[in-house]
Amino acid sequence: MEKKVEVFKALSDINRLKIIDMLSCGELCVCDLIEGLELTQSTVSHHMKILKQADLVKSNKVGKWTKYSINKDTFEVAAKFIKYISTFKEDCICNKVIKGICD
Repeated sequence: MEKKVEVFKALSDINRLKIIDMLSCGELCVCDLIEGLELTQSTVSHHMKILKQADLVKSNKVGKWTKYSINKDTFEVAAKFIKYISTFKEDCICNKVIKGICD
């Protein structure tokens, strides 16, 4: 569960969401992200560090440049989790709490 929390925290920032949106078009380097977001290099690097720690992006070193791309596996896990928690389950924690209150 801790990993899921880290993923959703990383996605809770507008600039990081914009970065993910930009990366949905393909691999980009920080210089491309800086230009598209109109942020400083240090700010973009800070956001990339958080996205990498959450395993939402992958990096690929090409010469002196690092190119970033979306880690689709992490997004698929997050999407499955969202679907799971938003679907009725017989053993849902709410059913246990409500039964305890109503009994």
